Amino acid sequence: MNSKVLVIGDVMTDIIVRPEGPVVIGSDRRAEIRNRPGGSGANQAVWLAAAGAEVLFAARVGAQDKPMYENYFRGRGVVPVLTGDAELPSGVLVTLLDPSGERSFLTDRGANLHLGAEGFPDDLFDGVGLIVVSGYSFFANGPRAAVQDVLKAARAKGIAIGIDPASVGFLQEVGPQLFREWVGQVDWLFANESEAELLSGEAEFDEQLRALGRQFTHVVIKRGRFGAVVGSKDGVIHSLPAPVVKVLDTTGAGDAFAGGFVAALMLGEALDTCLARGIAAGGKAVQFVGGQPQ
Repeated sequence: MNSKVLVIGDVMTDIIVRPEGPVVIGSDRRAEIRNRPGGSGANQAVWLAAAGAEVLFAARVGAQDKPMYENYFRGRGVVPVLTGDAELPSGVLVTLLDPSGERSFLTDRGANLHLGAEGFPDDLFDGVGLIVVSGYSFFANGPRAAVQDVLKAARAKGIAIGIDPASVGFLQEVGPQLFREWVGQVDWLFANESEAELLSGEAEFDEQLRALGRQFTHVVIKRGRFGAVVGSKDGVIHSLPAPVVKVLDTTGAGDAFAGGFVAALMLGEALDTCLARGIAAGGKAVQFVGGQPQ
């Protein structure tokens, strides 16, 4: 079995804002403000590498930032396949944290909006056993067309495909049915509870698994503090709880889960072990600020 994982998704600079109290409209509020590397695809790639997987990461960044990002990802054990954009800067995400660790986002996707076919060279699939695509890549015309071509080529080569829907807000804008049509039949879906409910139209996770399992061979639902579940069109296969930890920042917890799960999957581990590894990584991620392992 080919052991490499190819991740396709966004590169962002996360600007994380933790106000001391409610925002005062038209005036000041003290806050802790930090910059961190981020982006759903980038986070997943780095967490995968931290879990021991062999990872390629394809994305688009501002041309002036390309050498810096290439060095950064290599330093984190990720092989970067980056294209530089001469027109748009690298993406930026502003995250507003409330005292519970919950997040609200302001997003400027920047160069990510220009991801195109030139970002996927002919030898990109060499040794790849699984492609993981962030849902953000489907929400703009250019990246969507490029990624759909990648998925078509992957299917022809027999390479497994995983999709992370990434954003309930964007899913609501385009509609769940259209998103499912864009994605097509794939092997793995990694969704959180809100995404699974929206995409399936079902309230109970067993019914969500059955509904989504008709399109996605394996469905993983990330349930936050309640753990996670993996299943198929036949319903629940395994369900595991999450450990009780102090939550500081939930940014990247889902990406960390995917990294832990997929890394175990590529080692040939059983699904319950993959689920446990994903939950452990997600639990670790919420205990510090930022979306990538420290």
